Amino acid sequence: MDPRDLLIRSFHAAIAAADPLQILPEHLPAPPSGRTLVIGAGKAGASMALAVERHWPAGASLEGVVITRHGHGLPTERIKVIEAGHPVPDEAGEVGAREILRKVKGLGPDDLLLALISGGGSALLSLPAEGVSMDALKATTRELLKSGARIEEINTVRKHLSAIQGGRLAGACKAPVLALVISDVTGDDPTHIASGPCAPDPTTYADALAVLERHRVSTAPSVLQHLRRGKSGEIPETPKPGDPLFSRVENRVVATARLALGAAEDFFHSHGIRTRNLGDLITGEAREVASAQEALARPIAGRGEPPVAIVSGGECTVTVRGRGRGGRCTEFLLALAIGLDGLPKVQAIACDTDGIDGSEDNAGAVLLPDSLSRAARRGVDARKLLADNDAYGFFSSLGDLVETGPTRTNVNDYRAILIA
Repeated sequence: MDPRDLLIRSFHAAIAAADPLQILPEHLPAPPSGRTLVIGAGKAGASMALAVERHWPAGASLEGVVITRHGHGLPTERIKVIEAGHPVPDEAGEVGAREILRKVKGLGPDDLLLALISGGGSALLSLPAEGVSMDALKATTRELLKSGARIEEINTVRKHLSAIQGGRLAGACKAPVLALVISDVTGDDPTHIASGPCAPDPTTYADALAVLERHRVSTAPSVLQHLRRGKSGEIPETPKPGDPLFSRVENRVVATARLALGAAEDFFHSHGIRTRNLGDLITGEAREVASAQEALARPIAGRGEPPVAIVSGGECTVTVRGRGRGGRCTEFLLALAIGLDGLPKVQAIACDTDGIDGSEDNAGAVLLPDSLSRAARRGVDARKLLADNDAYGFFSSLGDLVETGPTRTNVNDYRAILIA
């Protein structure tokens, strides 16, 4: 099989392992004696809602509201799907989050709150705290996304600018809560996924202020004032681990990057290709991760061993200094291309499992041994584009983007380096 096709098919195998329509039904609870309210937020929100509808008893009570990214919706009958902005929040998300909070407050002890949580929910479930405007939240989010901060740091700030995240949604509910969670973060801790609307929050207002200072994030005076008031105790903290309210809350992680990587390994094994799995905890600047993985691939290629695929997951970061286009997956690949410098028999793929890598509409791209030489013949300067954070422009010029459209799941990034 052509190496390019093999890599792309391995990515599709990873996505299939996290398909909510396949994995969610076995985790659905029995209906309660009262009402069941389904709420949710994330890029997998619509497919998770559809899975609930398809497998919920026909005569049992079911209603709800789920927020997903623009273009990621699906037709549902009993659960309303709202499309909103991501990665920068918008007013549609604010309206949806306000409706969710109102409905949750109306539940009683005999009811059930079924929360469908997936990556992307931090931006989509966007109900700013009192005194913080949507414009201020948007501006802060944009600056955080460019700063190189880790997702856990970004979500620490988001939780403390929100009226609904950081466990506050569960705190507003009098009914038992079951949150079914698709993880897009390293470590799979529900507190970091969609900023943990139903999970205890170990972080503080002081931590949020420290993130802004550490990454030199400029933000509106109202944001700083709110966080400082929280630090001084004028505003209540988010619910913490050990809070009695979580005795009636279960956060159950149902899909992870680890499962997706396992499916990709199975795919490679079925084609006679050995694998080396680096795990799903890879973090750091995309360029530095590329350098580390180049150092692993080079000696394997030099030894002339049988085909091997190095697979990894996790979430890199990009400190944006240029004006280019793309995301962390294509930036990883462009840095890898420059490092490998056309090394024969080494090709790679890097894609976001949600189908969107950064600022454009591609999932990622494929790197081939001749990528640099083909680009040079077209007058494309790889180093210049990397300096401008324009990895999208590089792979677009070669026709090597991977475009899946919305996958309606999200278990973080997928990378595979095939040495054959």
